[in-house]
Amino acid sequence: MRTYQETLDYLYARLPMFQRIGPAAYKKDLTNITALCVALGNPQDSFLSIHIAGTNGKGSVAHMLYGLMMEAGFKTGISTSPHYKDFRERIKVDRSYITEEYVIRFVETNKNLIEDIQPSFFELTTALAFDYFRYIGVEWAIIETGLGGRLDSTNIITPELSIITNISWDHQNMLGDTLELIAKEKAGIIKNEVPVIIGERQIEIAHVFENMALNKNSTIVFGSDNLRTETISMSEEGMQIRVYQNDIVLFEKLNTDLLGSYQLKNISTFIAACEMLQSLAGINNLKKLIPLTLQHVKARGNLLGRMDVIGNEPLCILDSAHNEAGLKYLFEQLSSFGKDKWHIVFGTVNDKDMGPIWPLLPKDATYYFAKADVPRGMDAELLLASANEHGFSGKAYPDVVVAFEAAKSAAGREDIVVICGSIFVVAEVLP
Repeated sequence: MRTYQETLDYLYARLPMFQRIGPAAYKKDLTNITALCVALGNPQDSFLSIHIAGTNGKGSVAHMLYGLMMEAGFKTGISTSPHYKDFRERIKVDRSYITEEYVIRFVETNKNLIEDIQPSFFELTTALAFDYFRYIGVEWAIIETGLGGRLDSTNIITPELSIITNISWDHQNMLGDTLELIAKEKAGIIKNEVPVIIGERQIEIAHVFENMALNKNSTIVFGSDNLRTETISMSEEGMQIRVYQNDIVLFEKLNTDLLGSYQLKNISTFIAACEMLQSLAGINNLKKLIPLTLQHVKARGNLLGRMDVIGNEPLCILDSAHNEAGLKYLFEQLSSFGKDKWHIVFGTVNDKDMGPIWPLLPKDATYYFAKADVPRGMDAELLLASANEHGFSGKAYPDVVVAFEAAKSAAGREDIVVICGSIFVVAEVLP
């Protein structure tokens, strides 16, 4: 019997993993995951689920709903990706990670199946999550897509509710080179007669979702049509917000441990989902449950990499923003902090088109470029050369931790140090 680490080493070595090697690991059909789940007795049919896709915000919305369903008294699972420090972050039930023992046993028991089907890392992880949820007796599961929607491994479920947070530019080489094509891929999670919530009404692509919902006879709600949130106050511990529904105050003051103006749209999407769940899950005391949930989204769900404050004097913030929309919101938010000078630790992956990214980054900051410790990581010297061509100044560092230490040493007490650009960069400096 392998140890837990030996089991992970086997999976990393044996199975193609998108986070490590990129598009070569992306499987453009549902054949493998279907075969895995059939062999396992279709565990995905043993629980009720909420399916979430979108370019940005799906992890945050997933964790809000995870908290809500636990507050409502349901045994609740959540499946997300990727992980930062521990593989088990991907699969949680009622605030606890999947056990190491279950991971070991699942891989050992299904070794022949794994080697026969040759699934991707994400396909196997998805099957493992479904199997674990059945074993634990989960009543509701929050399932986040990995990439896209239509051909994503999670799309073999028939949920009670589908959610698509928003559409922006990301993974164009796999999902399409227009927002409409990307939207069509995400819209692939809409199922026959299953209601769907679209977090943001984006005029240029709203018709994609409306047409799909019409074809599937699915009720469709755009969260931004009648819900609006605004920040009352913000500190390093979180935010206080106000929520309007049809321009009437729905919540005068909501406290949340989430940071960042981009979370306002996610919270609107979450509240729209809550209202739908009144009938779907029989949850009626939302005026109590929504405030309780939002107070502890990060703490109770162990949500990592979203505007995390990891140091003061200088203020050190890490955020997983890595695409155009995410980076735009991040730097808009940081501008409101009024810090003297910015020190930005930045790294990305080697298949990232940096052309649209450079205009979003502040030119008056000092940059510390680093390669994340994954095969996909972009070489720091190449990143520096590209930065110089676009008018940015900085230095290349051999790894992320060295770059972070250099940034902290150079920063004054009233400066800000930001770590961003890639989930892998953030993972290396998480406490």
